[in-house]
Amino acid sequence: MVRFFVAAMLAAVCVFPSVVDASTCALSSGEPVVLRASDFDPDVLVWDTRQRAIDYVDGIPVKAADVLTHTMLARPGTHAIVIMCDPGSAKPRYLTSPLDTVGIKITTGPNKGRYGWVTSGDAHSGTTAQSAVQ
Repeated sequence: MVRFFVAAMLAAVCVFPSVVDASTCALSSGEPVVLRASDFDPDVLVWDTRQRAIDYVDGIPVKAADVLTHTMLARPGTHAIVIMCDPGSAKPRYLTSPLDTVGIKITTGPNKGRYGWVTSGDAHSGTTAQSAVQ
């Protein structure tokens, strides 16, 4: 009976593919993206560290001086390349599901060539992207 149970479990594992990494990033390294936040406020804050981006999105209070010192303001439509992605690391208090934290290199605009961190909610690829820098 034990052998039957073990064989059945092994067969179930082989037949039904398991999710190796349930939390994967929506964006891949090297993928071009366009930055744009919400319709209400489309500019994007690009943070100098991943942790500051996470804290800001998570709703941890940030001083105005910290925002001015540790961010770049990217206009909607700014192009960037994904350098790396940390899946599900930002947990906005106003959304039920977490966002990825995305490391980017800006490729257009006044901050061209600089690196920073945004969330997957601000970095868009494919048909959801706004193409023109405004």
